[in-house]
Amino acid sequence: MRITVFGAAGNVGSRVVAEALSRGHEVTAVVRDPARFPHLPAGAEARTGDAADADDVAALSAGQDLVITATRPAPGREGEHAATTRALLAGLARTGVRLLVVGGAGSLTVPGGGGRVVRDDPAFAPAAIRPIAQAGTEQLAVCRAETTVDWAYLSPAALLEPGERTGTYRLGTDELLVDAEGNSAISMEDLAVALLDEAERPKHRRTRFTVAY
Repeated sequence: MRITVFGAAGNVGSRVVAEALSRGHEVTAVVRDPARFPHLPAGAEARTGDAADADDVAALSAGQDLVITATRPAPGREGEHAATTRALLAGLARTGVRLLVVGGAGSLTVPGGGGRVVRDDPAFAPAAIRPIAQAGTEQLAVCRAETTVDWAYLSPAALLEPGERTGTYRLGTDELLVDAEGNSAISMEDLAVALLDEAERPKHRRTRFTVAY
């Protein structure tokens, strides 16, 4: 496949690029600042571009099979997250290319919580991450309002950290996945595995899914 990845030098984006390359895909790795080129996995085609610019998105997605976005707003700029997603979708509406979104866990419901969502549960979302959790919720709403682009939105587990690639995970939909001890976690490496599995064998169309151990 020919895959464009926005946010390709970030913690999650760089692992997505590496996973895609390891499977033999052709990857266009997009960053806003060329100074980030050295942080991209070897083998990717490095390009500059802005996911918040629909023209950039259209140009960088033309002729591709898939676009993956793993962008994340800087602290204090969380309000831009939804607008960036709108621009992505507007650009992709011109090219007809599918979009996979690495989103947030904040809008997942807590098991046994009576409808409470992760962003409102101190056990999973301390106050410091509430702004990005709310931004992810708004991002998902933007996707759910989109009816032209073929998109899927991946919410990670509550705890997403660098770790090992095990190649194993559980799939869910709108409820947070927890283990027998009530913990919800997945490594960035295995999140990338799940994302590329979805890229190669699509199961989710215009919907959200989640993964965890």
